[in-house]
Amino acid sequence: MTKEQIYNFISKVKTAMISSVDEDGYPVTRAMLAPRKQNGNVFYFSTNTSSKKVAQYLSNGKACVYFYERGRFKYTGVMIKGQMEVCRDQETKEMIWQFGDRMFYKQGVTDPDYCVLKFTGKTAEYYCDLKVETIDL
Repeated sequence: MTKEQIYNFISKVKTAMISSVDEDGYPVTRAMLAPRKQNGNVFYFSTNTSSKKVAQYLSNGKACVYFYERGRFKYTGVMIKGQMEVCRDQETKEMIWQFGDRMFYKQGVTDPDYCVLKFTGKTAEYYCDLKVETIDL
């Protein structure tokens, strides 16, 4: 599996699982909509600034994102380890803003409770057909 094949696979999934580390050192995993934007090994998610995960990433940027596709007879997954950055700058927020976001962020793209999670992957682990490959990104 090449990096390009992994990025292509990720671009087709609708859900991502993101993991952070809580204040007690335990992993915490949440389901998120697929990244709003993907540029190679960099992925952008929208979220609420007031969420627990934002506080966790501000305290410890180590993160993991998992993408999967479950077919009738086949399961494919990609786990990526890397760093999560909380972006509150206007340029990044505008870059991934979508019209429907106003439903969640009443003040629009400038809403203080709207921020962007920027994940930069370092290594990926690809799983399919009982085989695992590790790829440096």
